[in-house]
Amino acid sequence: MTTNTVAGSSHRLAPPSVADVFVHEAARIHRAAAEIWPGGPVCLERHIPSVTGYVHRARVGERTLYAKTSLLDVSLVSLLRGAYGSWRDVLRAQRAYEEQPNGLLQREAAQLRLLTELDGPRVCPLAGLSSGVIFTEPAPGPTLGELLLERPGDTRVLLDRTFAELRRLHRPGAVRRLPTAGVIEERSIPSTFLRKFNGLFGTLYADRLGSERYEAEQRQEVLQLVSRSVSRLRRLRLRLPSADGTSLAYGDLKPDHVVFPDGADGRPVFLDPGLLRASRMVDIAKLASRTVLALAAWRPGAWVARQVLHGLDTFVESQIPVLSGRDRSLWRRNLLVLWLMDTANILTTYLSAPLALPLPPVGVALVDRAVPVFSMVESASADLETGTLLRETWDRTLGGALAVAS
Repeated sequence: MTTNTVAGSSHRLAPPSVADVFVHEAARIHRAAAEIWPGGPVCLERHIPSVTGYVHRARVGERTLYAKTSLLDVSLVSLLRGAYGSWRDVLRAQRAYEEQPNGLLQREAAQLRLLTELDGPRVCPLAGLSSGVIFTEPAPGPTLGELLLERPGDTRVLLDRTFAELRRLHRPGAVRRLPTAGVIEERSIPSTFLRKFNGLFGTLYADRLGSERYEAEQRQEVLQLVSRSVSRLRRLRLRLPSADGTSLAYGDLKPDHVVFPDGADGRPVFLDPGLLRASRMVDIAKLASRTVLALAAWRPGAWVARQVLHGLDTFVESQIPVLSGRDRSLWRRNLLVLWLMDTANILTTYLSAPLALPLPPVGVALVDRAVPVFSMVESASADLETGTLLRETWDRTLGGALAVAS
């Protein structure tokens, strides 16, 4: 009797398992599809690995759709690591949360509707929303990330084409298009960094990185690099200017979230909006961060990486506002801080994911590349903190990116 009681108590206190979450969320998708399209057959065809939400390609009647769910609007990694209690705690909190009208996916669906009405930027069509499950139409075609590897000499052209589509959001006054309650500030780079690394929770989080993925010696090397990088970035974050209150950033701008249905010469389509009040610098920083991480993961060789990074460099130079020399340097400095913070955000999420959680292919590759990537972050953050000339720091960071991609 005593053994059973203890075992039951341990189970109640244990964090959610991957099986708990996946079975529950698959059932949610079935129920939501039945609510929107009653009587139609629903088949979940393929799980799409993600560390943030649960995503599945689904066949609903004759339509292929992508279904996405979220528990408590937090990352799967945080949930599975027990940050929100046991599975029973999560379910109880989720029932209360579902009664709120403005959850993350509800806001994402509203943003898709808004962007469709505005006719730009082009986004994947919203197919339906029910019970906190969002369904979107597929957007076939090569992604920006794939095109950068296939046509590295066209990097500047592809980035220009991507940002031309976002021009309506980046203009001053664009924030008036979006209700205050409709922004997704949770996806901003500084907000994510602060949640992950602030205070005691941040220390505990950093101490557990890689606990299931590395041998002791390699893990210690990673932890030291992360600790030094994050400490510097926490100090550098304090010098960032407050968010721009008049323009919008797309928010979740990554190479795999930009699709070219008509090929590289057509207009891109954007996936997973996370519109927030910020300048276009936020979009440039996230795109730069994730492009370099993709190069680090796939290691296409020095020739391809050099062309992509050269195109990225010339694109960034073209995006710097018309400012005085000192202000141009400050703009580039802030961009680099955001870039490095985003790299720390996503890479530490991959490193802290339980082994049982399927990672996206780029995440699997980056777990093995954490030392060179964080060495690049540590070196660049040290330069920023010591006041090294910004152009020199920028060039050295691009050189570090080339090294991890070769």
